[in-house]
Amino acid sequence: MDKYDSYLDPAPEPTQPITSRDLAGKTQPSIPQKKRGRPLGCSRLVIWVFVLLLAYAFAPFRSNVLILGIDRTPEGSDVGRSDTIILLGLQPFTGQANLLSIPRDLWVPIPGYGEHRINAAHAFGEGALRGSGPQLALATVRSNFGVGVSHYLRIRLEGFAAVIDALGGVEITLERAAAGYPAGTHGLNGEQALAFVRDRTGDDFFRMQHGQLFIIAVIKKMLNPLSWLRVPGAMLALVQAVDTNIPVWDWPRLSIALLRAVLFDGINAVTIPREAVTPWVTNAGAQVLLPNWDLILPIVRELFGLF
Repeated sequence: MDKYDSYLDPAPEPTQPITSRDLAGKTQPSIPQKKRGRPLGCSRLVIWVFVLLLAYAFAPFRSNVLILGIDRTPEGSDVGRSDTIILLGLQPFTGQANLLSIPRDLWVPIPGYGEHRINAAHAFGEGALRGSGPQLALATVRSNFGVGVSHYLRIRLEGFAAVIDALGGVEITLERAAAGYPAGTHGLNGEQALAFVRDRTGDDFFRMQHGQLFIIAVIKKMLNPLSWLRVPGAMLALVQAVDTNIPVWDWPRLSIALLRAVLFDGINAVTIPREAVTPWVTNAGAQVLLPNWDLILPIVRELFGLF
C-alpha cells in the first residue's frame, strides 16, 4: 500500500433511490410568506373624519346674517317694512356672537330708490318682485355700513307667536321696567312675547332693545337641551314664520357657534347709540334719524371687522 493511501477519502457507499415512503415522516421546510400592506384602518378613518368635522365647525371664517322682522303685512304677501333690523355676526372659532340693532328710522340711500328710512328697503324690494325684499335690504346694509353680508333670516312676527307657544314660552330678563313689566325675569307665552316686541312705549332705541331681548331669548330657548323635545313642533311652526337663504349645510356650523356663545356668555348685543344719530324732519314731515357715520362706522368695524 502506498503511504499516501491513508489520506484518501474512503470509497463512497452505494446510494439507494429516495421513495415517497421515505419522505412521509419528514417535515417540509416552510416557505416565508410576504407581508401584505396594511389597509387604512377604521381608527385612522375615524380620526380623519373627526379632524374634518372640527375644521368645519371651528373654521375661523366669520358668518354675517341680517335678521329682518316684518309685521302686519297684507294677507298672502310679505310687502311690509322691516321694523326689526339686526345684524348678526358669528365667529365659530372664538364662539362669539355680535348683534347690532339698526334703527328702523335711519335715513339712508336705498339702491335704486333714493333716500328713505332704512326699513323701507324691504317693502320696496318685495313690492317690486316677490321674494326680493330681503335682497334689497341686504344691498342697503352693505352699501351703507360696508359689512359683507349675503345671508338673511326673515321673521314674520305675526306667525312667530305659534313658535313661542310650541317652545313652551320664553324668558325675558329686564334690567329696568319696560313694556308694562317690572325689572326681573318674566316668562312670556307667544301672545305676550309678540306684544312685548310690538310695544311702542318710548323711542326707537327702546324698541331695538326689546327686539334684541326677544331674539336672544328665543335662541337660548331653542338651544337649551331641556327644550329639545319641543323643537320638532317648534320647527313646524317656524317653517311658516321664518324663511332664509342660509344653505342647509351651514346650519350645523352656525348652531354650534350660537350654542357656544350661549353657554360661555359670548353674546355681545349692541345698539347704535342715540348720540350717533340726529333727529330730523323731512320736507314731507316724516320724523327720521340722520346717521353720524363718524360715530357709527367705528362700532361696525369693532363688531364685524373690515371688509
